[in-house]
Amino acid sequence: MANSFVGPRGRVGVAGHPYSSLILPVPIVCFVGALLTDIAYVNSGGNLQWLNFSSWLLAAGLAFGAIAGILALIDLARLRELRSHWGWSAFGLLVASLVVEFINSLIHARDGWTAVVPTGLMLSAIAALLVLTYGWAWHESRYTPEVRS
Repeated sequence: MANSFVGPRGRVGVAGHPYSSLILPVPIVCFVGALLTDIAYVNSGGNLQWLNFSSWLLAAGLAFGAIAGILALIDLARLRELRSHWGWSAFGLLVASLVVEFINSLIHARDGWTAVVPTGLMLSAIAALLVLTYGWAWHESRYTPEVRS
């Protein structure tokens, strides 16, 4: 029986995917979710439960984003096909989104309406865009034909 941790061409990973790809969806979902809960906070007239949801999503996204960043660095060092322009660009986008969301979590630590409007909402939108672009660029670094050959 084949080892499930050895992918195509003997690469270590799960089903041939780098380890960082396993955790990649978590910060994406958390940061996009934080944007959605910020929008819900604004539309609800300031229901504090939405602010609490945003704060928890930011914390989880930062924790799993840091793990994804460490795993991405390991994968960049270990897998030659990821060390392309796409791979390093994707890593830079992840770092940028983590920095923006860290600042955003400090903004969300304030009380009341000013914790979200306008700065927190703007930072959530910027970070969601960055992390979605990161996911796309990381996928491109892994699956573009010029990188695979």
